[in-house]
Amino acid sequence: MSYRFFSTSVENLKRAGERRARLAALAAPLADRQPRGLPPAAFDRRLGRDFFTSTGQPATIPGPPSAAVIALTRLAFGPRPGDVAAFNALGGNDSQRLEAWVDQQLAPGSIDDSALDNRLASSGFTTLDKTVQQLWTEHATADLPWEEVIRPLTETELVTFLRAIHSRRQLFEVMVDFWHNHFNVFAHEWPFGPLWVSHDRDAIRAHAFGNFRQMLEAVTRSPAMLYYLNNVVNSFEDANENFARELLELHGLGAEHYFGNIPQASVPRDGEGRPRGYVEDDVISAARCLTGWTLRNRDWDPDFGDTGEFFYYDPWHDHDPKHLLGMDLPANQPAMKDGHDLLDAIAEHPGTARHVAGKIARRLLGDQPPAAVVDAAAAVFAANVAASDQIARVIRSVVLSPQFLTTWGDKVKRPFEIAVSFFRATAGDLPFVRNDDATNWFRWEYYQAGQPLFGWHPPNGYPDFKNAWNTSAPRVMSWRLPNMLIQVEDADENLYFDLLGQVPAGVRSADALVNFWTDRMLGRSVPLDEHTKLAEFMAQGHNPSFDLPLDSDQDTRSRMRALVAVIAQSPSFLWR
Repeated sequence: MSYRFFSTSVENLKRAGERRARLAALAAPLADRQPRGLPPAAFDRRLGRDFFTSTGQPATIPGPPSAAVIALTRLAFGPRPGDVAAFNALGGNDSQRLEAWVDQQLAPGSIDDSALDNRLASSGFTTLDKTVQQLWTEHATADLPWEEVIRPLTETELVTFLRAIHSRRQLFEVMVDFWHNHFNVFAHEWPFGPLWVSHDRDAIRAHAFGNFRQMLEAVTRSPAMLYYLNNVVNSFEDANENFARELLELHGLGAEHYFGNIPQASVPRDGEGRPRGYVEDDVISAARCLTGWTLRNRDWDPDFGDTGEFFYYDPWHDHDPKHLLGMDLPANQPAMKDGHDLLDAIAEHPGTARHVAGKIARRLLGDQPPAAVVDAAAAVFAANVAASDQIARVIRSVVLSPQFLTTWGDKVKRPFEIAVSFFRATAGDLPFVRNDDATNWFRWEYYQAGQPLFGWHPPNGYPDFKNAWNTSAPRVMSWRLPNMLIQVEDADENLYFDLLGQVPAGVRSADALVNFWTDRMLGRSVPLDEHTKLAEFMAQGHNPSFDLPLDSDQDTRSRMRALVAVIAQSPSFLWR
């Protein structure tokens, strides 16, 4: 999927096109430049075919790696140098280590992230602390070039990469990514992009480990979501069902609890007399509950003001009685109580517990999480509906289940995870700041891999099943990223990936280099057939146990960079 900027105005579309053209002009010469000594692309494709079947599926699924690798690959964006050793020092056995690591990560405020904080403070970002009113008046409604209108989104993208690569609060960042997909909003058009700092900060990050009911209301009141699913124009005269439908189908009970267009009274009941799911009349009633939940925009009414902030407008609200999810709401309730009752009912419904817990288990464990894991996590969700750390407790239930450390190969990395884990494994470091050529080039190339940040159009979020990402387009474009990132630009030096400087002096043979880089990038050795292919490539016909002239020969150094890229294309790097 190609990345595009959108705007509702012709002028902004023109500006977006001009910006794409500038990025394309910047990226083209870099993408076309073949670094000295790297093998031709045909070799990488041939090696890729050896690793993968004709359908794009890895030929074999290995047994689970160490607990450290499983945790750092599924609960983090991959290990950085030293992370595996630090994990293994946390206890005397795998269960102790995993529990200690998870408990650390679930208390992100106790983790020193000052190095990242200092970096963000010095990166020149200007929008991350702006209020909704500032974002609205200074970007969304200001007469500015498109790049300034969209600046809050651009800066949120950049800081998302920086946090995923450098933050020590890795599980938190993984869950922020999860919740952005669960409550998906397409951000790359007006007015979502100008408001994106608030949506990311106030609706998602503020509640990633917190209480689901509080998060549900924060998302419902988010100006970006209000616009995206049209609740911003939801009034009693013409109730708009878009947000209400997704609130039930995607955010809450899930489509698996939809009973179609049957009478509400015909929905099966559980042991406590509650309807087991929802029907079309529940969607309509939910939309009526949220009439008048809008934002301050003077284009609709001068009395609204023009701050872009959430605003409940009582004259738009449907005050008639309502019936939904088995409860009766009387007429003329106090302001916003219909909406609050709706959100309470969704957050407390057993279907929501199972749907949300199941999605968390799918994200952190596997595409088909065991029923026992989902049952236990759903029970934790339901028992803690009022707890301030409800979500953290559900995560802990999934991760500390017996099945967590025995499951492997049921997930693959998506493009964002591939890119970030490559940076982390190789200690690579781009500036990730605005108006930086290398950063812009990387973003342009990354977009082609099919997962631009906050760029999924439908409200269901990016797919979280491995088969969706084992198709040719995202796989091939993701393979390209490591190759391009490690290219040499000036005098055999890469400013952002000092690979030679990381190799110990005694590691010079093809076998030793493969062992070093597979251990560095994967936290483990690779299967013998993969090791053999990699060593043969590095040795180029020589005995793989003989030392290579890595320090003196430019072609050998270039081949080592290609080796690192090829490891990043192997199944062992792509498994989660």
